[in-house]
Amino acid sequence: MRSDEQRPLGRPRASDQTQPTTESITEAATQLFTKNGYQTVSVNDVAKQCNVTKATIYYYFPSKAELFTETMVQMMIRIRKRINAMLHEPIPLKSRLYNITKTHLSATVDIDINGFMKGTTHTLSPEQLERINKAEMDMYQSIEQVFTHAMEQKEIREINPVFATHAYLSLLKVGNYNNEKQAKIYDSIDEMAEQIIELFWEGVQIKES
Repeated sequence: MRSDEQRPLGRPRASDQTQPTTESITEAATQLFTKNGYQTVSVNDVAKQCNVTKATIYYYFPSKAELFTETMVQMMIRIRKRINAMLHEPIPLKSRLYNITKTHLSATVDIDINGFMKGTTHTLSPEQLERINKAEMDMYQSIEQVFTHAMEQKEIREINPVFATHAYLSLLKVGNYNNEKQAKIYDSIDEMAEQIIELFWEGVQIKES
């Protein structure tokens, strides 16, 4: 019997894969879920997006809820790695934050975790919600740790690092604001990033008495 005939139902042929199938599925799911939200995206939509069968999706992910959970977790892991790399560049903290802010504002997708989670409370299991919550906390913890270190080094004043982290993240969300005409507050990403960092830095810098 040929090896193709021994494949479990839904499993793709090795020769058909140009990248790991789970990776291509979660990449496609990320695009769809972040653009359209959980409720409106179907497993069939994801299958069409990455050019596989619905059976293949279900081979790797037993449900839409599990696919969404893994998609969210992997997305936040990628963000955390990128943030970590930028946070540990050998330049002043203010410059590092500016680079992160500019990168965030340049992204094609607004990373709004709360927005993505709408409509999932009664669909995801407690374990799935916990996995997503932990990935989100790990993502933010990278910033908290750098703020804590900066306080120890007297680069910024001593405040609650959790508060400082979420104050910074809140300003990032403001940077994605569009008015009723879908226009940004500032004309350029550079100017918006500069304004966000100047406002944040005004609150955390050590001021001479």
